[in-house]
Amino acid sequence: MALNTAPNIPDPDGFYAELLNAHDGLSDDDSIALNARLLLILANHIGDRAVLTEALAAASKGDT
Repeated sequence: MALNTAPNIPDPDGFYAELLNAHDGLSDDDSIALNARLLLILANHIGDRAVLTEALAAASKGDT
């Protein structure tokens, strides 16, 4: 499986609103912790180390 960077989320605006809402009222540290937990949950769901490595490289280069 290759990393898919094409738009793939149904109702992306709705998801973005949910993401922002999840951070509403959190301190900076709690917001960072939420992002870390979310990242680890999604990485576990993906489960493919090659895809995760591609995603890390893309995010590091700002390719997303």
